Amino acid sequence: QEQLVESGGGSVQSGGSLRLSCVVSGYTYSRYRMAWFRQAPGKEREGVAHIDNDGFRNYADSVKDRFTISQDKGKNTLYLHMASLKPEDTAMYYCAASRTWCSLMVPDCFTNWGQGTQVSVSS
Repeated sequence: QEQLVESGGGSVQSGGSLRLSCVVSGYTYSRYRMAWFRQAPGKEREGVAHIDNDGFRNYADSVKDRFTISQDKGKNTLYLHMASLKPEDTAMYYCAASRTWCSLMVPDCFTNWGQGTQVSVSS
């Protein structure tokens, strides 16, 4: 059974950086689309970025030019490098996988999810 395990969250000050990792295990890292989502308390889950098997990337406007999604297929690992962090980036961050053209606007389309890693940014 496929498992997604996130790590790398933590507490940082505004303007700081973090790198999140998501290790995929269970079978070959060959998802069509991998993504990062986040959810802050009292808010809906929000798509942050996705990357396709061919390397195509897409970002939410709120993180564009600050966050970078990448993947290491040899290590079955997805990354999210976050720079210039703001207090409004505080949330639980989840990685997710889909075999189809799922939109960041439709979290339910992604079929596999990790348990999340907490990111807290203080001002």
